Amino acid sequence: MAKFPYAIVGFDLDGTLLDTSRDLGTALNHALALAGRPPVLLEEVTRHIGGGAAQMLRSALTESGGVDEEAFPRLQAELIAFYASNIAHHTTLFPGGEAMLDALDARGVKVAIATNKKESLAVRLFEELGMTHRFATIIGGDTLGPGTAKPRPDMLHAMVERCGGGPAAFVGDTTFDVGAARAAGLPVVAVRFGFNDLPADELNADAVIDHFDELVPALEQLA
Repeated sequence: MAKFPYAIVGFDLDGTLLDTSRDLGTALNHALALAGRPPVLLEEVTRHIGGGAAQMLRSALTESGGVDEEAFPRLQAELIAFYASNIAHHTTLFPGGEAMLDALDARGVKVAIATNKKESLAVRLFEELGMTHRFATIIGGDTLGPGTAKPRPDMLHAMVERCGGGPAAFVGDTTFDVGAARAAGLPVVAVRFGFNDLPADELNADAVIDHFDELVPALEQLA
């Protein structure tokens, strides 16, 4: 087997590695009900996902009548508490994810997570799914402090540092992910099956894939 070109491959979480839409949507609708707002159809919730819980809630509230800034912190706390208690009822890897992670592991690649989800929630989710052992590091939107979430590059710089340095690539599904990778100087692959806030082919990624079976070949071609 030829030497793989990347020592580190980082992943966004929601809409990239894991389909979290149903569990996130249920938590969002819990908060919306508390605010007296109509629910979001679970089949349509992905358009609100990508920038973390606060942005998801703010997007849905704006769409249904506006944001009450005074009530917003309480609603966000209720959403997060509900989600934490119901975090892995329906969440799964996207198709081909397990085989893809095995393939990277067989090539000696360190796999990392850089997500705008709170670190505690990301860690809890992977623990419940029995996947924590697969990752060299898990970095959340609050890990490095305020103002460091994607699309800023801070999380991806920290990812590379925590993994010991070396050539790295990132995989994501939104403008947040591609923007962070570009700012960090990393090649980036976008997935068409994610919670894309723009069509995947318009995200300006270096490669776009339809299935995780295509990821390892795509990374080899990028190099």
